[in-house]
Amino acid sequence: MTPSVPQINPDRLHQRIADLAAVGAIDGGGCARLALTDADRAGRDLVCGSMRELGLAVSVDAIGNVVGVRAGRSDGPPVMTGSHIDTVRTGGRYDGNYGVLAGLEVVAALNDAGLTTEHPLAVAFFTNEEGARFAPDMMGSLVYTGALPLAEALAVQGIDGATVGDELARIGYAGPAPVPAAAPRAFVELHVEQGPVLDREGIDIGVVESVQGISWTEIDIRGTSNHAGTTPMSMRRDAGWAAGEIIAFVRELATELGGDQVATVGRIEFFPNLVNVVPNRAVLTVDLRNTDEALLQRAEARLAAHLAALRDAEKVEISTRKLARFAPVPFAPEMTDRIEGHARALGLTTRRMPSGAGHDAQMLAAVCPTAMIFVPSVDGISHNVREYTEPKHIEAGAQVLLAVLSELAGAGLPAGDRNP
Repeated sequence: MTPSVPQINPDRLHQRIADLAAVGAIDGGGCARLALTDADRAGRDLVCGSMRELGLAVSVDAIGNVVGVRAGRSDGPPVMTGSHIDTVRTGGRYDGNYGVLAGLEVVAALNDAGLTTEHPLAVAFFTNEEGARFAPDMMGSLVYTGALPLAEALAVQGIDGATVGDELARIGYAGPAPVPAAAPRAFVELHVEQGPVLDREGIDIGVVESVQGISWTEIDIRGTSNHAGTTPMSMRRDAGWAAGEIIAFVRELATELGGDQVATVGRIEFFPNLVNVVPNRAVLTVDLRNTDEALLQRAEARLAAHLAALRDAEKVEISTRKLARFAPVPFAPEMTDRIEGHARALGLTTRRMPSGAGHDAQMLAAVCPTAMIFVPSVDGISHNVREYTEPKHIEAGAQVLLAVLSELAGAGLPAGDRNP
């Protein structure tokens, strides 16, 4: 009997998304599952249970990455898909989660169709992709590919003082599988765009050709606390004012450089943080991103020069700590061509584009052929409880993923049933 052409089951996919969204649910329909918290453990348990129900062999490695493998007719490295299930504190239900759960739906669809692929097929979720609790982001995939030593990652202290190693052990996800791991045969990550381009242009599928470079810096400014009413402006060493000046400079820098340059101050703390006291310390973060490595380095150099000038002019002490640094990553052209071809064969509109956000795929690109599929985010909203992608786009992205993975893994469809 000829196997049927696999199709995703939309109701089943949407139910999986809703079930995971209920774990760590917060007001407004979003989720809060910071990496390695109790909520993250509950989400992990739910997804691992689904993997086992689908017949996947589940393994957990030493940094807590989880990989479920569906056996193929032959042994060897699997074709892998996946993303992450940790969120920021005010996360939505699609960021990361969609790529993992769509991967499970691909497995379920292949099971429904009675198809065994030539190569194994794996669905993975990687630890601490967001970096909201522990820096750097994409930690799990960095360790998985060997770009970050395990011992260094386990020793990282989070914003609450806990360490990665202790929290992995506490939640029961310090696994036995070794890292770095063997490279997959290929890796495809499905994700919501988290930006406005596809939604604004009415495009169904984003064919992601690259991920822009990321530079995260923490800046620590030390001045002198003093009375807010009795200290003349000319005699202040005001760490708070210096922080504000940096915020303004960062915005001006991005505007001046133009193009794909973006810059953000996302976190700031004042000490002693009192209404009538000149701050003696301010700590803030600067996030610089660009698709061009040379331009990203130029932005970093401009920021460093500005900090030096500010230090001298305001008589404050300024120190910096690099939280994360990733160069721009191009994806394999043969992979992006394949995604575009399958999307068009399904009657979907496509757009080639870079990713403005960092993703686990950029780490996997160093060890195997890799690419990403984007679907629209309504109004470009993400890292927000109002994050939303229309059901038709959730379903379209999953169907493209199924077609791409079926071809890469060798689903054994009759020649006439294959997408070109």
